Amino acid sequence: MYARRWQILAVLTLSLVVVVSAVSSLNIAIPEIQRQTGATQTQLQWLIDAYALVFAGLLLPAGALGDRFGRRGALQIGLVIFGGAVLLATLSESPDALIAARTVSGVGAAFVMPATLSIIVTSFPMHERPKAIAIWAAFAGVGGALGPISSGVLLAHFWWGSVFLVNLPIVVLLLVLSKVVLPTSKDPHGHPLDPIGARLSVVGLVAIVFGVIEGPERGWLDPVTLAGFALGIAGLVAFVAYESRIALPMLDPRLFRIPAFSAGAVAVTLVFFNAFTMFFLLTQYLQFVKGYGPLKAGLCVLPNAVSMILVAPRGPAIILRVGVRRAVRFGFLLTSVGFAVLATAGPSTSYWLIAIGLVCNGCGVAVIVPSASQQIVASLPLAKAGVGSAVNDVTREVGGALGIALGGSIVATVYRSRMTDYLVGRPEIPAEARHAIADSIGSAARAGRAAVEAGIDPALVTEVFAAARRAFSDGTHWAFAVTAATAALASVFVPRWTPDALPHRPAPGATGPGATGPGATGPAGPGPGGSR
Repeated sequence: MYARRWQILAVLTLSLVVVVSAVSSLNIAIPEIQRQTGATQTQLQWLIDAYALVFAGLLLPAGALGDRFGRRGALQIGLVIFGGAVLLATLSESPDALIAARTVSGVGAAFVMPATLSIIVTSFPMHERPKAIAIWAAFAGVGGALGPISSGVLLAHFWWGSVFLVNLPIVVLLLVLSKVVLPTSKDPHGHPLDPIGARLSVVGLVAIVFGVIEGPERGWLDPVTLAGFALGIAGLVAFVAYESRIALPMLDPRLFRIPAFSAGAVAVTLVFFNAFTMFFLLTQYLQFVKGYGPLKAGLCVLPNAVSMILVAPRGPAIILRVGVRRAVRFGFLLTSVGFAVLATAGPSTSYWLIAIGLVCNGCGVAVIVPSASQQIVASLPLAKAGVGSAVNDVTREVGGALGIALGGSIVATVYRSRMTDYLVGRPEIPAEARHAIADSIGSAARAGRAAVEAGIDPALVTEVFAAARRAFSDGTHWAFAVTAATAALASVFVPRWTPDALPHRPAPGATGPGATGPGATGPAGPGPGGSR
């Protein structure tokens, strides 16, 4: 296995890029989907969030199934489901059908993503594992940037369904390569599954993410939102209580007593809280406020990916030189600076200022994520590599869902406040257009095109949309200011909890979470740490 480890890494990173780019490509396609399908703002929100809801909820059970029955098989099953969902999305003719296809794709991605990292962990010797994880993390960033670019190219020449269809031949190629290149890897002990723990984790995570999604739309004190949070908290409390009692838990809650494990989870959550906020809002800002087309908007986020590709593989060397704590502190400070720069962006801001913010963010994430991911997966024995990888992905998705929800809520609140005040003094604007203009910048753009076609004075439409652009950029200013403050606080507090060296994987023979040294086992129980 070790002899072909780099071919294995290539197949797994391509699988990762396909899944990640399928998410980010949708951000750039939202305006076109809204124009062609007439989707409401709520439908557009669920078009993004349905994927995150299912993905986050199924990651832990999917990782556990991969550990039990085989990680390569889990990845292949996920690719088949994901490919089928891609085809369904391509054939969809309504927003509701597209949301259903996105939900199915979330199921497939939940099997693919933890399998990629867990197979990497079991395919590389200990001394090369940090570098391999760093490359994996860099390509996660590449996928995030490649999605908008490929989406922009396709939308410039084809219809919006091509954004989904392009993934189908890549999925077929990956199914062939996975059969030829990837090893069979699973928990050698054949531990039984934990169906009750799996159900409790799904209920808890899905309900929490649902509450986060519905909060901005319904209100944070709405009964539906509060019910989602209450059910989620109850589910997770029951999950912790149950997993603490049984002999072979899916995820031992005691792992969170390990400083490296808990600090890594917090770091990943905060990084992707900020990163998802940035991609969700920036792609809309570039199209609606700056007036860029889909292709240009996609290319404009490229500096973020390039900086990650250049810096992430050097992450292990940086950590060896300065220690984990300083590296994490520096990474969060860089992202804070990047968001502070983006917070200054307005309708007339030069793109080069935005590029500086993107580079700072990319470099900061490239320093933080590889070390944080290594802290998480190296705190478990190899037999539980799938669950460890799933924890890494769950924290990523929960953080991302929180970021999109909070960032979107801030922008929507500021936008609606500014436009409501603006419309008070403009009685000449038709009453039927007022609600759309005040709802969102996408609805305002659609109402503006309809007004011009109906013979309304184009100068008035231009003036109203200029006000909408200012209102939206005011909203992004406050959203990015919040993420800059979050990253600055993280640079102070997260390093305090972070061990200054990457953990060594528990070895066979000791007991207890995080046990190390000769004869250690982690929560998976005695025996070898994984299959070779």
